[in-house]
Amino acid sequence: MFYDMNVIEVNNLTKVYKLYSSPKDRLKEILSKKKLHHDFYALNDVSFSVEKGQTVGVIGQNGSGKSTLLQIICGVLQPTSGSIRANGRIAALLELGAGFNPAFTGRENVYMNGALMGFNREEMERRFPEIEAFAEIGEFIDQPVKTYSTGMFVRLAFSAAIHVDPDILIVDEALAVGDIFFRQKCYKRLADLQDRGCSIILVSHAMNDVEQFCQRALLLHHGGAIFNGPTSEAVRRYYLIEQEGRIAKQARPSIQFENEPSSPLLPPSMETGFWPPTEVFLDISKMSQLSNGWARCTGIAICDSDGRPCRSFEQGERASFFYEFELLHEIEVPIGGLVIQNDKGVLVHGKSTLEYGSNVPIGIKQGSRLRFRQDVSLEIAIGEYTLYEVGLAALSLNDFQRKKYYSYRDLSTKLLRLCHLTDVARFAVLPRSKGFPVQLLHHGIANLQGQCQVSVI
Repeated sequence: MFYDMNVIEVNNLTKVYKLYSSPKDRLKEILSKKKLHHDFYALNDVSFSVEKGQTVGVIGQNGSGKSTLLQIICGVLQPTSGSIRANGRIAALLELGAGFNPAFTGRENVYMNGALMGFNREEMERRFPEIEAFAEIGEFIDQPVKTYSTGMFVRLAFSAAIHVDPDILIVDEALAVGDIFFRQKCYKRLADLQDRGCSIILVSHAMNDVEQFCQRALLLHHGGAIFNGPTSEAVRRYYLIEQEGRIAKQARPSIQFENEPSSPLLPPSMETGFWPPTEVFLDISKMSQLSNGWARCTGIAICDSDGRPCRSFEQGERASFFYEFELLHEIEVPIGGLVIQNDKGVLVHGKSTLEYGSNVPIGIKQGSRLRFRQDVSLEIAIGEYTLYEVGLAALSLNDFQRKKYYSYRDLSTKLLRLCHLTDVARFAVLPRSKGFPVQLLHHGIANLQGQCQVSVI
């Protein structure tokens, strides 16, 4: 049944490819009528829907079926079984080159794209100046597309897609290409399309983008839809899948475990002795904990600098976040941290013991409890925020000792995520009751430390 509130409905979608050991087997199968192939399920019984004005992320590892799903939605591929219904004009940015003729100029491709979307020549002439201005490729607009760089192609393809008033926009990794200024402009236009009620399906390996733009996410794995729901949970489930290959290695630690931590968990400058009383902690009994089975969260508290429960802080005031995890499996090096988002879903602050350079215990036994106290100076804009994520991860001792030799991205891939909670609690940052008459400490989200000098010549 197709509901009026849905612009896309996918029901039991399956796409099967026949794989042969050699090209000759295809002909042999036809002549002998013996099965010489095996079935590969690019998609297997996938169902989901997209409501009008909703942005849905499609995530998963390479080969999970993301691009196949989008190609079927756009009509490029036909499913083996199942059905899809779409209500509205679809504009798509699939793999580079799809829909554009490389021998045609950029201008010719824009007009051809418009014709495919149902616009006549006069309508496209009216829209063309805006398309050309957004793409910013200058005189190359009248050169064959085959002479374009990847960035130039994406500029023109994205501009053509968003200026035909789509009801549904489908983007497959295209925004990962291009310079930072163009990406910023694209993201702003996506936000404008969201405000106008356009439905968007976004495929990306950039989980920050998915969390910022998408209200829901579909997680694909080996062609099947294993989760369809809140974006934050989908992303954490994706991370658990992504690290499966590393679990076996860290499940067999190479160090001897001690009864007590070998070093203090917190830097000496922190008051390691204080821990809030039980009544201060949040009720996390109904919060979803995404875990690989190695740990569970047993407590989270948000306090002021005196250790009292607090949900409203003055701008620049220090907040103390306390969180505790029980280990259900021994680990080598624990990594604990948190993430703060603003009311628009923008990641304002995220930091862990790894980035602090904290002294951490080495070799923690199963059954132990890890306690973290994280103090954050809230030099951020006045407004509402969420403690978006609290999490525990682990590193092997070898990777921890060699961390300075890894790039941040490479080190992140070595982390083993153990337990994460999302959408934990809300808090507010208020104007200061004392201090300078002008309350504005800075422009934008965060206050970056520095100085400014003035001289007269």
